[in-house]
Amino acid sequence: MIQNKKITVVLPAYNAAKTLEMTYREIPFDIVDEVILVDDLSNDETIEIARKLGIKHILKHNINKGYGGNQKSCYLKALELGSDIVVMLHPDYQYTPKLIHSMSYLIANNVYQVVLGSRILGKGAIIGGMPFYKYVANRFLTLFQNIAMNQKLSEYHTGYRAFSANVLKRINFNVNSDDFVFDNQMIAQIFYAGFEVAEITCPTKYFKGASSINIRRSIIYGIGVINTAIQYMLQRLGLAKFKIFQPPETFQ
Repeated sequence: MIQNKKITVVLPAYNAAKTLEMTYREIPFDIVDEVILVDDLSNDETIEIARKLGIKHILKHNINKGYGGNQKSCYLKALELGSDIVVMLHPDYQYTPKLIHSMSYLIANNVYQVVLGSRILGKGAIIGGMPFYKYVANRFLTLFQNIAMNQKLSEYHTGYRAFSANVLKRINFNVNSDDFVFDNQMIAQIFYAGFEVAEITCPTKYFKGASSINIRRSIIYGIGVINTAIQYMLQRLGLAKFKIFQPPETFQ
């Protein structure tokens, strides 16, 4: 805990057997109270390793729900446990758990309610081995999103995020896509709800075993990102209404 606020780390897992233990061992349990692992029907030993590590809250999907669907289960369980701060960490060891302190303190001290670990603020993406085409796509999409949404983030595509429970209760994340564009829809919802977003420099690692998507799915993701930014712009201008920007009913 920090300032009597309960901190939960959620691990959306899919075939994370090779990297789960490395990730888990670096979680700072001096402040982290709970860890939730949601397994999206892995075909490796992710569940067995999670149990050996002593992870208390393990959920397993009976069908593969996708990256976004996995996160929905993560956040719902975290809120069910009464978490005040929720940190989403990929269990593939691409992002270092050592930043959980910094991200959590910003939220616990009411400086920000959302904190993103950015690979772009420094040179983390390039040094970490991000493929050049992904780096270029990241920069192009982020520029488009900043213009369309009138924001100023260094990147919208990081998988390392921390939220206050208040944020998760205020946005309608349950209606978002079950695919990778879920992350971008969440950011659009967060800005639409009036929250400011902090970013901290985050080193990253690209290696065999780290999560990645192929070029075809990357293109689909890029189209979804552009579509989300346009929806946000139209909603803000009052020219259209989209379900993702409606307030959630679950926590009202």
